[in-house]
Amino acid sequence: MQQLWSRRRWLVGMAAVATAGWGTAWAQGARDHEPVRLALIEGLSGPMGNAGEAVFRNLVWAAERVNARGGIDLGGGQRRPLQIVRYDSKGQAQEALSALQSALDDGITLVAQGNSSAVAASLIEAINRHNARDPQRAVLLLNYAAVDPVLTNERCSYWHFRFDAHADMRMAALMSVLKDDTEVRDVYLIGQDYSFGHAVLREARRQLALQRPDVRIVGEELHPMARIKDFLPYVTKIKASGAQAVITGNWGNDLTLLVRAAREGGFNGKFYTFYGNALGAPAAIGDAGVGKVLAVADWFPNAPGEAARAFYQAFRQRFPNPADDYIHMRMQLMIEALAQAIERAARAPGAKAGELPRAHAIAQALERADVALAGQRLRMRADDHQAQQPLMVAVMDRQGAPGVPFDVEGSGYGFRVIKRIEPEAAEMPNTCRMVRP
Repeated sequence: MQQLWSRRRWLVGMAAVATAGWGTAWAQGARDHEPVRLALIEGLSGPMGNAGEAVFRNLVWAAERVNARGGIDLGGGQRRPLQIVRYDSKGQAQEALSALQSALDDGITLVAQGNSSAVAASLIEAINRHNARDPQRAVLLLNYAAVDPVLTNERCSYWHFRFDAHADMRMAALMSVLKDDTEVRDVYLIGQDYSFGHAVLREARRQLALQRPDVRIVGEELHPMARIKDFLPYVTKIKASGAQAVITGNWGNDLTLLVRAAREGGFNGKFYTFYGNALGAPAAIGDAGVGKVLAVADWFPNAPGEAARAFYQAFRQRFPNPADDYIHMRMQLMIEALAQAIERAARAPGAKAGELPRAHAIAQALERADVALAGQRLRMRADDHQAQQPLMVAVMDRQGAPGVPFDVEGSGYGFRVIKRIEPEAAEMPNTCRMVRP
């Protein structure tokens, strides 16, 4: 009992941190009403804990923006703040399922998760079962980073919404650059040995055959996730293969250690990555990565335009520690979409003013989400609950070089956007057959 009480006090403390900056309008008009709570179920400790903490910072900042304008309008003059409540899954599916139950026990029915497609798949299955048994307490899952394509294709769910581009969309964006890279004749594929890593390598093979049939795949490797401490043996094989480029979906510490080993091992080729633009990777590879490390994302701090520059500067003012860098625009847009959907559902016919709408009503509104920040627009596709937005490919360069006013994590290196893919070009067909309640 003492452990349970301590845990609850910890959660309350973290929730208080996440709701710092509530707007005056909320404080005066809805002081006696509990906040709208969003459970973050994520690996916040262990080898991938830095990625989880980056998510938490982003969601906190996004919630603060909502709260600064008075919170979420539930109608009838009732506004409530948005609160982020942390649940540490340690990056493990079973821990995530336990965290989901804890969130339900705490009365939370809005959940966010993303770092690990395997964890996301387990949560989706559990939520589907729970919602079938207890529709009055149905749960929504907001996914900001689990990009295995099956999650919005054959395993799509009405209760799951993905706000990141899936792996096939990201790979297509990378290939739109690689297809014109005549220096690359041989490539090496390496990834984490779980569903997402398999999906990346599978799509790399498929798209290389379509876009660059002249390019040879001279090596292919899957390694245990978050368990390899020394990637030098892998780099030795990459060098021996003669590859001019590596394609990888690695993220978190697995990417940082890989690129560090590449630098130490003297690999001079390029890295076509999904996540090479942060979480220690630029600092780990240093000058060796200039012009050679490419990344794909929905948005970069060095995205062209004054709106993007001002947005990033505002984030850095909120989190001035260079180690707390790495803003995810899609997470900011996800929170905007959630607030928009709740407010729409609260105004729908039959909604009870002042009460948080049930998950089904929020989902109906979320299917029509259309939000924008700093020139970046995101809309939700109702057919499969896959967000549609522009994608960008950027290359690592020194801070201060043309197009690189900002560095990453105080490393002295940033990413210059070399290509923008509009939503219409990034969009892909789906095989989802949505079962609606």
